[in-house]
Amino acid sequence: MNADVLPGVIAVVLVTIATLAIGTWGLRISRTTSDFFVASRTVRPRLNASAIGGEYLSAASFLGIAGLVLTFGAHMLWYPVGWTAGYLVLLVLVAAPLRRSGAYTLPDFAEARLDSRLVRSMCSLLVVAIGWLYLLPQFQGAGVTLESTIGAPRWAGSLVVALVVLASVSPGGMRSITFVQAFQFWLKLTALLVPVCVLLVVWAGDGAADPTTTAPMTWSLPLADGGSVQGLYTTYSLIIATFLGTMGLPHVVVRFYTNPDGRAARRTTLAVLILLGVFYLLPALYGALGRLYAPELVASGHSDVLVLELPRLMVPGVAGELLTGLVTAGAFAAFLSTSSGLSIAVAGVLSQDVTGRRWGSRRLGGVAAFRVAAAVAVVVPLLLSLLAQDVALARTVGFAFAVTASTFAPLLLLGIWWRGLTATGAMAGLLVGGLGSGAAVAWTLASSVHSGWSSVLLGQPAAWSVPVSLATMVMVSKVTRASVPAHTGRFMVRLHTPEALELERS
Repeated sequence: MNADVLPGVIAVVLVTIATLAIGTWGLRISRTTSDFFVASRTVRPRLNASAIGGEYLSAASFLGIAGLVLTFGAHMLWYPVGWTAGYLVLLVLVAAPLRRSGAYTLPDFAEARLDSRLVRSMCSLLVVAIGWLYLLPQFQGAGVTLESTIGAPRWAGSLVVALVVLASVSPGGMRSITFVQAFQFWLKLTALLVPVCVLLVVWAGDGAADPTTTAPMTWSLPLADGGSVQGLYTTYSLIIATFLGTMGLPHVVVRFYTNPDGRAARRTTLAVLILLGVFYLLPALYGALGRLYAPELVASGHSDVLVLELPRLMVPGVAGELLTGLVTAGAFAAFLSTSSGLSIAVAGVLSQDVTGRRWGSRRLGGVAAFRVAAAVAVVVPLLLSLLAQDVALARTVGFAFAVTASTFAPLLLLGIWWRGLTATGAMAGLLVGGLGSGAAVAWTLASSVHSGWSSVLLGQPAAWSVPVSLATMVMVSKVTRASVPAHTGRFMVRLHTPEALELERS
């Protein structure tokens, strides 16, 4: 084996072994159906925050942000700013009431709030679609990583991640994967922090120019393209998508069901904000250094591998290869942790609404349904990733945020804070927002046209699809206000009554 690829191989093997070992350890305490779906609602804030950080910091965060900063400049930092700030919205408006709802999944919440199986089915369909759209770049990123570090074909990385995720998720469900994802967050943070400290010392020592001076003067204008109207629209559309999209991500939302109570859910969200704020400082540094030391990656169309290539370019010899092995381990952990969280979220919905009802000629239930659903949740996006290899990682994840912001964000905001929401109104808004943003995403992925207003509106649909979805829910609900569920008042009290007050009353 070539000595240059040995650190990468060792890194992948060690991360895989650690993932399976921790998952197996967690399996010892995964015995009930509740353990599989929500870890019996006993996960404490610090552990849960680490696990959320582990699954939330995906391929787009670990590799994509640095590549976007390298290619386009600092205005691409709106992506991590939005992804972090989305938790502030989640903290203030959603986290505690959602936990108090007692639901297992987003479809559970929708049915409990609106008393409608039809709305539940629509939510289930959206969870699966969003989960698969988000899983796609995880498998793509794994392929890019193994191709860059050890020369393996792209399909090999995707397949390895899929197999490891299945092996770690299927046996223990949410209970065991919580420990795995918490470990993977700290591994990812270390894998970026240690190398970038070394790279900054190298940069300071060789007298290289300030990386910001290598860019045009307009590079610091947030997506504004020199101040054009199209650029400003893109900026605000991205802000809407990332700020509101977080609250509808199925693998994030399901985490709040694992907290003991609403107060713990809020404390978890606050801890996540701190962890993400620290983490997102690091990809920006890689992108800035890349503008000096690896500008050729932009011309070759390989900007997504900047984090993997930069240590080797700046630190020659064995030290550079060791640093490359470390970032490879972090990247692989990113794919595994996010893929695991998404697989659990999608499998939870499939096992309750599809395989849990009927599979072939017999009915499956509980853990058996979950394991069948987990296989389906992983295999479908794996096959899609093999067909679509050339989409930028961060952009693909951005599309998922736009869809969630256009569907689940209005549903959660109105469902939690407005008594007047009806099942018909929710269904109409989900259809309008889902079809509008989904069609825009499909067109953007399939089209080769990337200029003009039509491309801008479809490439960043949140600025129009979110208001349209929200307005549709409100207007249709007002027209059908006679169908507001009879239990709405009691349910709203449950959502907004602190647990301490309930204990005093009892």
